[in-house]
Amino acid sequence: MNTVLHTPADLVAAGLAPAGAAAELESVAARYAIAVTPTVAALINPADPNDPIGLQYLPSREELETAPDEQVDPIGDGVHSPLKGIVHRYPDRLLLTATHACAVYCRFCFRREVVGPGGAGGLTPAELDAALAYISDHPEVWEVILTGGDPLVLSPRRIADLVRRIADIPHVKVLRVHTRLPVAEPERVSEALVSALSGSRLRLAVGVHVNHSRELTPAADAALARLAGAGALLLSQTVLLKGVNDRVEVLGELMRALVERGVRPYYLHHPDPAPGTARFRVSLAEGQALVRGLRGRYSGLCQPTYVLDIPGGFGKIPAGPAWIEPAGAGLAATDPWGGTHILPDEA
Repeated sequence: MNTVLHTPADLVAAGLAPAGAAAELESVAARYAIAVTPTVAALINPADPNDPIGLQYLPSREELETAPDEQVDPIGDGVHSPLKGIVHRYPDRLLLTATHACAVYCRFCFRREVVGPGGAGGLTPAELDAALAYISDHPEVWEVILTGGDPLVLSPRRIADLVRRIADIPHVKVLRVHTRLPVAEPERVSEALVSALSGSRLRLAVGVHVNHSRELTPAADAALARLAGAGALLLSQTVLLKGVNDRVEVLGELMRALVERGVRPYYLHHPDPAPGTARFRVSLAEGQALVRGLRGRYSGLCQPTYVLDIPGGFGKIPAGPAWIEPAGAGLAATDPWGGTHILPDEA
């Protein structure tokens, strides 16, 4: 298998979906994009309907069921988009959406209503000029975050040109790139692409989206090593997903694997209420219990920040458990093993 799978018929032919499901999945494909790379396909166990890799990438009829709390724009990108391609939610940083295309399409994506092959062209030259002019006109912007879609699906030539133009804006100091490519299609993280990303004065940070340790293949390791070798600060972006990584030992194994590869555990995202994603969601209480379980059992290097994007565009906040709470005239501190200790509340 050496081609990307884009249709239910492709999935059936590859043995990743039963023949009888093709017609049903066509309804899903008509609404949400499908793409499974050969790298990802090779990781999926088709005999296991609960395979944590398959759950992330293979379409399901459940995606057509929209729960009452689900929203087309669950984190409120549109509220903070002054023009096409820009989301300026926080004062010192903003998102620059270079493309709406991805190498793979995650079934839980919070931008699933806008990503897909139709967005492959990204911004027109005039729209890109306007987006870069906006950045230039806002001297408070210290960091530009390339997102999408997946910006690394662009050619090295286009990436190099975009990086150069961002670097020409003096007040921008940091370029962050959010990507799935190192795990989904690692061979595309070539020396040419890495050179295009890193060939400027900007400090480069790469946020790698990975949800399960099995995604960290030898080819992914090599892609991460190429990025690290070029001086990129590697950070992880993980989404807490029911059936995929909602056990302490699974999360702990992933965080250890990331640290071993020089990737700093950064964010553990509470799943966003995008349409058709209810099957992946856990409660905040369950998420807090998982994060509490990591503390003490796993190294401090393996502790991501559990975060919630408040629906409606109100921003991202830490959502982890409270370790210290008021108790009478003092404070109750809970240790990693569940013991409670009363401390004075000293001014």
